[in-house]
Amino acid sequence: MEGREGVMENPEDPGRWPPGSGPLWLHPDDDLAPNRPGETLYGKVAALPTGAARRARMRLLRRGAEADALRSSLLAEQTAGARLDRLGGAGWRVLHSVPLPGDADISHIAIGPGGLLVFRSVLRRGARVEAGEDVVRINGRRTEPDVRRCRGDARRAAHALGRACGHPVTVHALLVCVGAARIGVTSALRDVEVLHEDRIAGLAARGGVLKPDGIEAVYGVARDRRTWHHA
Repeated sequence: MEGREGVMENPEDPGRWPPGSGPLWLHPDDDLAPNRPGETLYGKVAALPTGAARRARMRLLRRGAEADALRSSLLAEQTAGARLDRLGGAGWRVLHSVPLPGDADISHIAIGPGGLLVFRSVLRRGARVEAGEDVVRINGRRTEPDVRRCRGDARRAAHALGRACGHPVTVHALLVCVGAARIGVTSALRDVEVLHEDRIAGLAARGGVLKPDGIEAVYGVARDRRTWHHA
C-alpha cells in the first residue's frame, strides 16, 4: 500500500529473520549479488536466432519486434546498471535483475544512505518523454505503462522486504529513461521519480535515511533469492 507521498510502504508480519538481521551465509544459487545488469535477459537474447536463420524465423513467426524489445531492455539495464554500480564508493549497495515470481524481475535495487531505491530502466533513445500518473507518452503519440510497472515493482519490493525483515520497509520508485532527449513529468505523478541516466550519479548525495549497519542488514536480506519467492 502507499505510505506518505512519494514512497511505498508495506507493514508485514515478521519474516524469517529478526529485525535488523539477515542471512549470515548464502548458497551461491541463492545469492543475487553477482548478478550483472540485465542478467535475466542475457539468456533470452542469446537464444535469439542470428543471420539468415534469424531473418527467416522472424519473418515466419513475426517476432522481430519482440527480439528488438529484448535487446533494447538489455541495453537499458546495462547502461543504467553501470551508472548505479558507481554509487558503491558513496556507501551504496546495488543489486541487479532481482527475480520475481511470474517470469518478472526488478531491474535494479540500490540500498544506501538515502534509503532503499527500486529502479526500472527503459530505453527511450532520442525520445521526448512525458510521464503521467500511470503511463509514459513517447514523442506525443505512443504510450507505455512504464510508470505503472515501476510503481508495481516498488510495491512488490516493499512487500517482500517487509516480510523478510519483519518490519515495514520504505521503498522509493525510480524510472530511468535511458537516452531520452527530454523528460517531462506531470504534476499528478508524485510517487515515482523519473530521470535520465545522467542523473543517477547525483543520487550519491542523498543521505540521512540509513546508517551503515542498516544498509548492510537490508542488503543481506535483499540479496537472498528466497526473499523474493512470494513478492
